[in-house]
Amino acid sequence: MGGADKVKRQHDQGRLTVRERIDRLIDTNSFHEVGAISGVAEYDESGELTQLTPANCVFGRGKVDGRTVVVVGDDFTVRGGSADASISAKPLMAEEMAHDFRLPIIRVIEGSGGGGSVKTIETKGAANLPGGIGGTRWYSYTTANMARVPVVGLGLGSVAGLGAARLAATHYSVMTKSSAMFVAGPPVVKRLGQDLTKQELGGADIQTRAGGVDHAADTEEEAFACARRFLSYLPSSVYELPPTLACDDDPERAEDSLMKAVPRNRRQVYKMRPIIDAVVDKGSFFEVNTHFGRSMIVGLARLEGRAVLLLASDPFHYGGSWTADACQKVVRWVDFAETFHLPVVYLMDCPGFMIGLEAEKAATIRHGVRAMAAVNQSTVPWCTIIVRNSFGVAGVVHQPADRFSMRYAWPSAYWGSLPLEGGIEAAYRADIDAAEDPKAKLKEIEDRLNKLRSPFRSAEKFWVEEIIDPRKTRSLLCEFARLAEPIRSVGPAANMRIRP
Repeated sequence: MGGADKVKRQHDQGRLTVRERIDRLIDTNSFHEVGAISGVAEYDESGELTQLTPANCVFGRGKVDGRTVVVVGDDFTVRGGSADASISAKPLMAEEMAHDFRLPIIRVIEGSGGGGSVKTIETKGAANLPGGIGGTRWYSYTTANMARVPVVGLGLGSVAGLGAARLAATHYSVMTKSSAMFVAGPPVVKRLGQDLTKQELGGADIQTRAGGVDHAADTEEEAFACARRFLSYLPSSVYELPPTLACDDDPERAEDSLMKAVPRNRRQVYKMRPIIDAVVDKGSFFEVNTHFGRSMIVGLARLEGRAVLLLASDPFHYGGSWTADACQKVVRWVDFAETFHLPVVYLMDCPGFMIGLEAEKAATIRHGVRAMAAVNQSTVPWCTIIVRNSFGVAGVVHQPADRFSMRYAWPSAYWGSLPLEGGIEAAYRADIDAAEDPKAKLKEIEDRLNKLRSPFRSAEKFWVEEIIDPRKTRSLLCEFARLAEPIRSVGPAANMRIRP
């Protein structure tokens, strides 16, 4: 590696070396390294080796839960993982191996991830043109792999420049809470007048809330466990279906708690995550992207052992309305489900798009239409449970258009073009103003309309297919997963997506 002193510094700062990380990430004794002795060598006059500075990229094949994966890691003990000590063919070959052999790839990233350094100009004798000769090939494989195999990124230290791009170009990314990620570090942004520490600029709290990274782990060991668990729900490539695991959780299990999960008071919030845990296989829900777009919960789960992508509204954040961030979250994860043939389950409580000045400044409607396009262009099996609200344009996006999907409503469900609250005064202004008692007239109109908007009225007209006992939800979702299993097909998803 970079020498005993550099290894000691890595340990003193609470970080593992790249080889220790690989050993703890994959199954014991399963790593087959490629290019172990590659580096920059020096020889004496008689041709004898005097010194070897190893390449700062370590890669090879290993196993995770018995399944072969490609692992590629940055060796921060050699020039901080920068381009000065890199051999560009190594990380490229890792991406090629994953692509051509259809294997998941895990990137262990620290430093610039093989990116540039100011000293590179001097050591190479010229300034590098980004992309350059052959450079675009690496970027091509990096993005192409996201349409072909699962890609996981682990940010374990200060991750900058190309390293940040490699961490972002993943299906799932984890950073430790002591790490930081940024396009350019504090010394560079200080020239903009922003004097910030690494944590202030790109710490875990910044990146997870911005959606740059999916999860912040307390330790490197936790990050490795997250990577392994994420991969457990996925096929090795788009040419396979997600694995089904043995399940001892009764598909007919009915939780009485669901009967009181939604308050009768429509203004009262409730916790969606206990509902999720009650309907999926016990302990199977693996949430992702928790702190970004918080009005939408997203995660992987199992139903009778079958993997699904689960979307759920969170009324604790903006009442479950779709913000610009939540819409971006929907686009990303629906596309992910489409890529890896995961059926989608949506537990819905959406009162519409977020409104107000900040929502307009964020172009919420633009992102909302993109989310609608993602849902409508999906082809994977889809099942929606309307738990409470479904209003407005965002309410339309609860299932794909122009194809069959399953849909159930709880008795607590409640829908319309827009909520009655606030709308009655505008629609019935003349009647209310003309009444002797305007408040009594308003209440009379509200009572009349509330009777009409009962979900059972919609069911009578077949505007909703079924209103179910909430305790039956798990049984119906497990049936959905069974019905979905044989109708999925393998292969790449459509490469071109039309987004407004």
